[in-house]
Amino acid sequence: MSSVQKTSWFESLSVYKDIRMLRILLLGSISGFPWVLIASSLSLWLKEEGLSRSTIGWAGLIFAVYAFNYLWAPLVDRIQIPFLTKKLGHRRGWIVLMQIIIVICLLIWSFINPTQNLALLISVGLVIAIASATQDITVDALRIEQIRENEGKSMAAGAAIAVVGWWTGYKLGGVVALFTAELFENFGIANYWQITFLVLGIIIILMNIGLLFVHEPIETDRQKNQKETDRLIGEKLGSRNLITNFIAYISGTIGGPIISFFKKNGFAIAIGILGFVFLFKVGEAFMGRMSIIFYKEIGFSKGQIAIYSKGLGWITTVIFTLLGGIMAMRAGTIKTMFFAGGLMALTNLLFAVLAWTGKSEILFAIAVIADDITAAFATVAFVAFISLLVDRTYTATQYALLASIGTAGRTTLASSSGALVDWLNGDWGAFFVLTTIMVIPSLICLWIIKNRIKIGE
Repeated sequence: MSSVQKTSWFESLSVYKDIRMLRILLLGSISGFPWVLIASSLSLWLKEEGLSRSTIGWAGLIFAVYAFNYLWAPLVDRIQIPFLTKKLGHRRGWIVLMQIIIVICLLIWSFINPTQNLALLISVGLVIAIASATQDITVDALRIEQIRENEGKSMAAGAAIAVVGWWTGYKLGGVVALFTAELFENFGIANYWQITFLVLGIIIILMNIGLLFVHEPIETDRQKNQKETDRLIGEKLGSRNLITNFIAYISGTIGGPIISFFKKNGFAIAIGILGFVFLFKVGEAFMGRMSIIFYKEIGFSKGQIAIYSKGLGWITTVIFTLLGGIMAMRAGTIKTMFFAGGLMALTNLLFAVLAWTGKSEILFAIAVIADDITAAFATVAFVAFISLLVDRTYTATQYALLASIGTAGRTTLASSSGALVDWLNGDWGAFFVLTTIMVIPSLICLWIIKNRIKIGE
């Protein structure tokens, strides 16, 4: 692990003044907003329609597509969208196409009754998840490409701003969703969630307008380098024909990023990195998947959840994400992740105390603030960490691969969170204690490899 050059707090803060950070903020918001649709809003919609905790938990399997978006990341790197790529650029064209698909899905949701057409509702949610996961591929690539490879501090600052943007899209989007749903419900509108999704579709359209102000670098060696890799593989295969060209393409676009990653780090360290990435946020994901159900069951209204978990949480997240970025710049991402991991374990215990003591707005506010502080530090360190690991020749593919492995732990394992609460007979306190224990394995992985990771901070 390379040494970290100390900088003053003023020098660290000044990095945030870069105009590129404003563009990254918008990109983060675009990436975070779809999670409002398929996470908190969908879960609460199904809960209020009378579906069981287990059903809601298993419905979260649609998030698993985020764990596999690296499989089609090479296509996002190469395929140009007719009309949109020419008018908007390669990256922005893909983002706009995915957002159009999400808006269409929201229109379909507005006509669905969950209890009568649950399979159709989940299928549409799956399409939203696929579009969102595909959008994330190009959003992350465009965010990284805003900053040059030798700008280590700007990369850490960009990671912090991207996290602020993501939580802005998710938290403030959640505030809009919850208050809008409650407003329509109070007006006596029977299908208040369906109408709410139409309002959220308008927000997506506004984000597309804002996307026009995000600069997309025109000159890049990415495609030239990828074609050179294809050519070298093709020469190894011998005769050139349709089949060998296809094999060269697949090998170069999917195998190339993986080979590059293992060659740079060595097999043992690469496996350790992947183990850490997979496990780091499993405990947080288990808690996050069921948190809104927990809030509802102990007696909090949608308005209270919006204020404490979304509105107050957003303010806390913004402040401590920026501080987390400064900590990553000054102390390094590795130390920041150890710090965040310890906080994650302690924070989950606060929710166990809330479960055991019963409804308390003060304790709820304290637990939510602590959780958001933890998430801020953990996420900014994690994003900076994998951003520093990527090879610019494979920006979208390699970042998507690492992010997907992290998402795999959070989505595939955490989909059983509802079943775990049911198995515990609704003992929320025991559930949160178990999520605390889930943090430990990732920190063990990080401790083993911390001195041998090759990243330039």
